[in-house]
Amino acid sequence: MPLNLNREPDLPPQLKWKCAHEPKLLGWTIRARNYNTFVANCMFAFMAVATTGGAYTVYLHPIPGAEHITQLAISVGFYMLITLTTSSMTHQRMNSAYRFTKSGIEYCEWKEFPQWALTFLKWMTGITAIIFIFMATIDITFLIGALVGPGGMGLMYLTMANSKNHRDLHTQYHHYAYKWKEITQLAIATNREIVDLKYSVTQKGDNYKTNWNLNIYCKSNQKENVAAFIKIHLSPDVPFIRAKINVPLSTDY
Repeated sequence: MPLNLNREPDLPPQLKWKCAHEPKLLGWTIRARNYNTFVANCMFAFMAVATTGGAYTVYLHPIPGAEHITQLAISVGFYMLITLTTSSMTHQRMNSAYRFTKSGIEYCEWKEFPQWALTFLKWMTGITAIIFIFMATIDITFLIGALVGPGGMGLMYLTMANSKNHRDLHTQYHHYAYKWKEITQLAIATNREIVDLKYSVTQKGDNYKTNWNLNIYCKSNQKENVAAFIKIHLSPDVPFIRAKINVPLSTDY
């Protein structure tokens, strides 16, 4: 079954809409990077450069008796292993679903363990292992490359598949619901596809107001229409601004 990484995520059974009995006025699902992407991209770029340098260093210090192509294969395997590990940390995406009704805004956010990553690692490990074993019939030193490349990916696969702590780290389910009257500010982000809301609510069991932000992640060129839709449901005295938004952000712009 081919992987479809661009397919919109379905709401998981662990999450239910509070106002499911009300007609949906607007809604969508999206995968988004819910963090400061500039910092994450800089981290990935730095690690990519460092990994390239490390792979080149490995290439310049050959294993005694290893052929040129063997050393090259080991360097490439090292680079792929570190790059895949880094990208899995800096380019994670959170699933989000939004549902607007007459009562207000509902927002579900979840992250499930990426089964596609296991499938990718399993196939990549198997394919590269077969290649190295075949090449080892020509030059036995390719078995060393098999330990560094496919061996490292296989170890990563076993860790991801069998570690409960690792799976729990990549699994989250959250549901939020806000009434229109609880929204105190509407903002359109000038630097990302985000509509940001400030809200003020009294949490269950509290006797004070909680003031915070809600980032609504939009599809390309959707945020203007989303903001316009939200604005007509808010009180006329609610501020409507445009601002650069950093994620995660504080309660101040």
